[in-house]
Amino acid sequence: MDVAARIEIVRELCSFENRLAGTDAERRAAMRVAERLRGLGRRAEIEPITVHPQYGYVHAAHCLLGFVGSLVAVEIPALGFGLVLLAATSMYLDLNYRIYLIRRLFFRRASQYVLSPGRRPQAPARLVLCAHLDAARSGAVFSPGRARRAARLSARFPWLGPFRILFWSLAVLLPLLGARMAGVDSDAISVLQLLPTLALLIGVFALVEIELSPVVAGADDGASGVATAISLAAELDAQPPDQLDVWILLVGGEQCQQEGMRAFARAQRKQLDRERTFFVVLDGVGHGEVRFETAGGWVVGSGLDRRLVELCAAIAAADGEDGQRYSARPLRHGFGGDSIALRLHGLRAIGLSCAEADGYVPHRHLPTDRPQTLEPAALERAHGFALELVRQLDRDLAGAAAADEAAPAR
Repeated sequence: MDVAARIEIVRELCSFENRLAGTDAERRAAMRVAERLRGLGRRAEIEPITVHPQYGYVHAAHCLLGFVGSLVAVEIPALGFGLVLLAATSMYLDLNYRIYLIRRLFFRRASQYVLSPGRRPQAPARLVLCAHLDAARSGAVFSPGRARRAARLSARFPWLGPFRILFWSLAVLLPLLGARMAGVDSDAISVLQLLPTLALLIGVFALVEIELSPVVAGADDGASGVATAISLAAELDAQPPDQLDVWILLVGGEQCQQEGMRAFARAQRKQLDRERTFFVVLDGVGHGEVRFETAGGWVVGSGLDRRLVELCAAIAAADGEDGQRYSARPLRHGFGGDSIALRLHGLRAIGLSCAEADGYVPHRHLPTDRPQTLEPAALERAHGFALELVRQLDRDLAGAAAADEAAPAR
């Protein structure tokens, strides 16, 4: 499948306008990609799930609860401390894909994921190519100027992220309000309390504004990964790896903070061989040079699968000596993603994306994220790098199997 065919898949997905998580447009997009997979001779099953698409309101509620708690604590320290503790606990569990507390107060919508099993169930290991079907909302925080500055800041401070700032603002308030409960009431406490309180207030307005913004087409952020996963599967079906059974997983609900992947992981993790199942998540591969994730997370950093990271680093190093076809670099950031959701559920995963040299991704969450703005060269780089990763993983597993067979003889 050449790059023109991949862009055609992107155009097809973008024709389902307002492809927000839990919408009819997202459902029709899932049905269409399932048809495409069946056209390639694959089985494709659509599994229903439920999601809370309004993540902005969810975390605006966390921030508002923390803001109110900080103000109330001036007069009633115990009540203020309790409100902030509730907000911090709910936000932590939510952003780590665990238990939903405040999110449960918001309405749910039906979504789905498309699962296409491989053709070689007898293979020693399983490879799952992942991407997401839904599109995101826009918002003032995603304007090109702000996004570029944020990318440069993230490159300099990879542990920094927007939700980390909000969560740690709540966390910082707790000892300060605890001091108020203990009877310590000083100007120093008030000054220290001011900054995180203001950060939470800004978070309320920013998150609500996102929820009031229009849905973008999602050509790069979503559809480019779907097209690349389908193209890779077609190529690997034609020339199957010896050690890997190649599956495809296309999830809805990614843009409401990976609820779709969370639902898949919680439903399937007991059926998966955690040591012999590898997930490669493709997302945002339409602009710039290849990036492979080494660590990320909404609240604290979590490392991606060590062996997959080592293979990516080896490919990047060899490529540096061979003309820089991919210009691949490691990526550590303070954001979440489907790969992080899988990793926090104990599964072996890595994420592949593309970005410009300074880390900026053009058109991300903007109305200009349309098929005509994609870079064919970036799509080719991501496809080639991902294919080489699969081939390297296959050889690595074959080498490990040969070593295991030779061990008893020694």
